[in-house]
Amino acid sequence: MIKVVRGEPTPEELAVIVTVVAAKAAAGGGAAPAPAIASRWNAPARLVRRPQRPGPGAWRASAWPA
Repeated sequence: MIKVVRGEPTPEELAVIVTVVAAKAAAGGGAAPAPAIASRWNAPARLVRRPQRPGPGAWRASAWPA
């Protein structure tokens, strides 16, 4: 049921509103939202340090990205 709260719509305007609402209801109310792509910038695994491996050149390798 559609209720006009304010104004006086013409019969053509009401027909357009009813058509749009009926089409939306027939289509299932809308498409499901696309699943969000998980960003890895805030992943908890980033907070964990890699194990320390002492040896020749270890100090230099400690600054290299994983």
